[in-house]
Amino acid sequence: MTTTAIVIGAGITGLSAALWLQRAGVAVTLIDRIDPGASEQASYGNAGLLSRSAVIPSSYPGLLFKAPFLLFNRDQPLYLKWRHLPRFLPWLVPFLRNGHRAKVSEISTALAALTHDSVEQHRALAADGAAASYIKSGDYAYYYRTKADYRADAQGLALRAKAGFEAVELDRKALKRRDPALSDAYQFAALFRDHGWITSPGKYSAALAKTFREIGGVFVKSTVQDVADGRVSLLNGETLFADKIVLAGGAWSGELARKLGQIPKLEAERGYHIHLKGASYLPPSPLMVSDAKFVATPMEDGLRCAGIVEFGGLNAPPSDAPIALLRKRIRQVYPDLTWQSEQVWMGFRPSTPDSLPHLGPLRDAPNVICAFGGQHIGMTIGPKLGRLVADMVAGRRINLDLAPYEANRFS
Repeated sequence: MTTTAIVIGAGITGLSAALWLQRAGVAVTLIDRIDPGASEQASYGNAGLLSRSAVIPSSYPGLLFKAPFLLFNRDQPLYLKWRHLPRFLPWLVPFLRNGHRAKVSEISTALAALTHDSVEQHRALAADGAAASYIKSGDYAYYYRTKADYRADAQGLALRAKAGFEAVELDRKALKRRDPALSDAYQFAALFRDHGWITSPGKYSAALAKTFREIGGVFVKSTVQDVADGRVSLLNGETLFADKIVLAGGAWSGELARKLGQIPKLEAERGYHIHLKGASYLPPSPLMVSDAKFVATPMEDGLRCAGIVEFGGLNAPPSDAPIALLRKRIRQVYPDLTWQSEQVWMGFRPSTPDSLPHLGPLRDAPNVICAFGGQHIGMTIGPKLGRLVADMVAGRRINLDLAPYEANRFS
């Protein structure tokens, strides 16, 4: 019987695994070089979405031919630091191969299995703790410039409908009633019911960590240097031992997993946000601006605009262009919007070529369980990944086909 576990990574997935393991009677040590909820955490900087309908893979039919336009048009939300290209290509090639129609449908089904109950999973995770106050339920809207643009999104709409998410169509009149400050540039919207969002991702993570400590969890602030089957070595020379080790370090998981024989195919996709503090107007719920590919989320201290895709690795400094584009785009959506101050942020999304996380034990180190690779939906699926990890450790039956997320699938 497993009595001890070490969880590497205190983002939303690691925190979730730690809490669910505790509830299963396991003594847990949580390790991260960053405090839970701190701004350096990827779980701090996301759009806060609990997107039940996030069933569209990042790679899709036609992307190969569209990519040059996206890369070389400065008004498009895709950037590449060209010096990163040689390291990027081994990830990019299988990513593009996953964009054919049959594979997209297969991946979409696997995504839906993780996302469909995300709001309930967050509420169960945060039950009876302070973190619950940061969870809000409501609609999630996609804004389109024209109804023709909405119809052109037929493939994505069909995948969502297949997963049980039918769009409520809003014409300009209905959209203006719902969102009075919206510019005339957006004439149509698709509304998806029963979604959710986190009103302060940083405070939410910090509250979950506080609950973890209050019920006996141990947090160690340190950098993990090495991992073996049952052993974790820290940069300060300390060595920790446990029955099971959970690798939930997000974009930093790949290096550790490789030491254990895995080929993770993990890319550190760089995500940006601009947080408009004291915004003069907040939309009624989160929205995706379809042509600009960013999300605007009302939060407790302002409006967060998050999105943009940049490939450049873990070490390059942030770029100015993505933030400038976000600033430009939000003014196109709400031309009269003002704010008191702003915070800009860049963090790393752990992305795989098939848009699916690594979940489960490693072939060459069966006491190490992977739980990383949440790409754009890490906040959405983190609690469910954590719960599945706890079920694996406890030996409980899992009513879900785990084959699509198998940790050794690229090996």
